[in-house]
Amino acid sequence: MMMNIEKQSSKLIKPFVPTPQTLQHYKISFLDELAPFINISVILFFSANNNNAIPKFVSRLETSLEKILTRFYPLAGRYVDKTHTIDCNDQGAEFIHAKVDIKMQDILAPGVDIKVVDEFIPPNKLAVEHFTDPLLAIQVTMFKCGGVALGVSTTHKIADASTLSTFVNEWAAMNREENEIGFSEPGFNYPSLFPGRGYGPIPLPIIRDELSSKLYIRKKVSFSESEISILKAKAMANGKLNAFHLSKVQLVLAIIWKAFISVANATNDKPSESILVQPVDLRGKTASLIPKKSCGNLVGLCATDAQMVETTEELAERLSHNVKKTINNLSKVDHCSEEGQTTVLNSSTLKDVEILESTNVIFLTSWCKFLFYQADFGFGKPTWAAPGCSPLQNYACLMDDKQGNGVDAHVFLEVKNVPYFEDALKVDPLLCKT
Repeated sequence: MMMNIEKQSSKLIKPFVPTPQTLQHYKISFLDELAPFINISVILFFSANNNNAIPKFVSRLETSLEKILTRFYPLAGRYVDKTHTIDCNDQGAEFIHAKVDIKMQDILAPGVDIKVVDEFIPPNKLAVEHFTDPLLAIQVTMFKCGGVALGVSTTHKIADASTLSTFVNEWAAMNREENEIGFSEPGFNYPSLFPGRGYGPIPLPIIRDELSSKLYIRKKVSFSESEISILKAKAMANGKLNAFHLSKVQLVLAIIWKAFISVANATNDKPSESILVQPVDLRGKTASLIPKKSCGNLVGLCATDAQMVETTEELAERLSHNVKKTINNLSKVDHCSEEGQTTVLNSSTLKDVEILESTNVIFLTSWCKFLFYQADFGFGKPTWAAPGCSPLQNYACLMDDKQGNGVDAHVFLEVKNVPYFEDALKVDPLLCKT
């Protein structure tokens, strides 16, 4: 798709109230230390609304961002890699106002290359390689029709998908001029639960920028609520899975994983062992309660090996069993104990999982149940929400659809492997129409 995004302005937005001296040195946790130097991003698309035409529309967003940054003050600071600290110096978040010469329906039309949505994320890669790099960047893009794309991108060093969702929704509430309501504090105090230990990021198959646009492509595979119900019923009818208690997330993850396995088998000389790695949110799952709105990287990792399974149903069953086992282990974690600290650390580093160099590692994550579709900035809820593409090999991210019961799977593939991936979905017995 040919389009021209024209930047109208770019500025740094600082917190409305200066951060107190007592909060200006934010020491990250060991979970943050393990996080990769990549971004975590979301793009929200809003249909045309009379509010969007107000001349002060963009300045209103800037003002509400100033206010919400007072609460989310580390996002307005700068990262100091040498000390694993956020210098909460209020240098500000980047705010870009742009216009695009197409209508929003041109982006949402069937058959449009899904990769185009990444153009609505701030171009700054936010790798925080330099002390001057902002930790949060916003891009507000106006369509010819009056629709709006809101791209929010922050560094993974201090934020996970839950943090991103909390920030977006709190900012939306502030922009609705509900700044007098009783906000619960976002909670940037959790590093005291898991104190930093001076670790470096865990090694991940990150794709270099110069390769991502040429060799890799992004695909969206959607499953409606009715389709998921049919898939569950079919799995139960096959007698290989008790699908009654199977979540839509584990079912779709198994489908995508099975397709990745098929790609590997089709492109390698011999089949290799496959392991799926997925994050598990710690919030609300540990013995020492971590509030839902706590900010930072608050996840463990669950690794599931495919072994000799042959069907999608069998993969789904293994995933479901392993996630329940992981959550059960985390439910015993008390952050005050060394045993609890060790349990979280071992989960986050996959210390107890043997991964050979030849192992085909698949990274799948779910943003389902995060409330991106509830983010009403005063001009209605999003028409569509999509994650920014993380530059990882063998990666996919799941999101709820607008109705909340379906799933959109955003898959990151090598261009040469797309035919194998698509063929794998076509021949999966669980997905076949007959």
